Amino acid sequence: MALMPKRVKYRKWQRGKIKGVATKGNYVSYGEFGLQSMGTGMVTGRQIEAGRVAATHYLHRQGKVFIRIFPHRSMSSKPLETRMGKGKGEPDYWAARVKPGTILYEVGGVSEDVAREALLRVCHKMPVKCRFVTRRHAG
Repeated sequence: MALMPKRVKYRKWQRGKIKGVATKGNYVSYGEFGLQSMGTGMVTGRQIEAGRVAATHYLHRQGKVFIRIFPHRSMSSKPLETRMGKGKGEPDYWAARVKPGTILYEVGGVSEDVAREALLRVCHKMPVKCRFVTRRHAG
């Protein structure tokens, strides 16, 4: 089952632009290792779920996977072979807006090389360029 919100204020959104870099959600806070986006884009609910499945499948119930993004934005599309006009299309899927620096996934409870390989498999499912990051410890 793809991720989607229970209820929203507006059914149909305008596309808008994704500007700037992430100021919130841009550091590892739950696990020890994370996957950070290096580009801007929309990550669909199906892509988020595919990344989660890839990570949990590789970890074999070791450690824990945290998903840091959620698809709040509805994306609409018109049916194929439809003439122009007649208003905006119906909501088709849900997507999360991602800025450079956003932490997408986190992994905890496993060694660095296992986490690196699990997050590399997640990275292949993402539509944005990503990199592996570790938690910054105070001290």
